Amino acid sequence: MFKNYLLRKMLAKQGVPDEQIEMFIKMMERDPELFKKIAEEVQQKIKSGMDQMQAGTAVMKKYEADLKKLM
Repeated sequence: MFKNYLLRKMLAKQGVPDEQIEMFIKMMERDPELFKKIAEEVQQKIKSGMDQMQAGTAVMKKYEADLKKLM
């Protein structure tokens, strides 16, 4: 998929190891709706004034159990 290609390139550019990129893409393919919810919640928190890192961390903690199931 073209989306996966772009995601791979973006993550590689940020220095994410290839193994982690593949794991992340497989997780996204298994449950794309979960990642859509995560992205939407992160955006809401950013709009409410939280910085990107704090917002991402807070939302990922909320969905930690779901993410572990996908691993």
